[in-house]
Amino acid sequence: MTKYFDGSIAQLEEKVASGLSDYRFQHILRVRDYAIKLATENGVDADKAEVAALVHDYAKERPDADFLSVIRAMNMDPDLTHWGNYIWHGIVGAEMIKSELGITDLEILDAVREHTTGGASEMTKLSQVLFMADYLEVGRDFPGVKVARELTNQSLSAGVRYQIVHTVQRLVQKETRIYPKSITTYNYWLDKV
Repeated sequence: MTKYFDGSIAQLEEKVASGLSDYRFQHILRVRDYAIKLATENGVDADKAEVAALVHDYAKERPDADFLSVIRAMNMDPDLTHWGNYIWHGIVGAEMIKSELGITDLEILDAVREHTTGGASEMTKLSQVLFMADYLEVGRDFPGVKVARELTNQSLSAGVRYQIVHTVQRLVQKETRIYPKSITTYNYWLDKV
């Protein structure tokens, strides 16, 4: 039994893996390992970080209809219907995790909600750990990843700032819509560190 899931970590892994491709599940395991490392280095509950990391992409490969159904059933912000899986799997996925896996810890659910958009002053250390672990897990290989890892090793908040600045820059260069919370996150973290 874990403190945050009614079962063992092995049982949680099995439930998560059952709804995902092996590719996605292997990513989740790498995020889990990185999250435990960052949690340990930053005074965050490593058990909580492990559970959050194991479930962060729980809904990633669900069809759009599943997300739209939850948005309507839970009376979530109707603007969510204008976005896609890259936003839904965190924000709406947290509701699926709560109802389907029975994980009710608010800090874990908020970390899942924020793992793609980030957060401003409300972003807990656990959310920061998950945000960075998803970005930096050892399978990631993008321009700047080594710099991001070095910054994060020095300061978790410096890593968060680096990620949101570079993510927003990339989205602007692609001329794609940016989810409002990502802009709020950017504005908050720009002056941090």
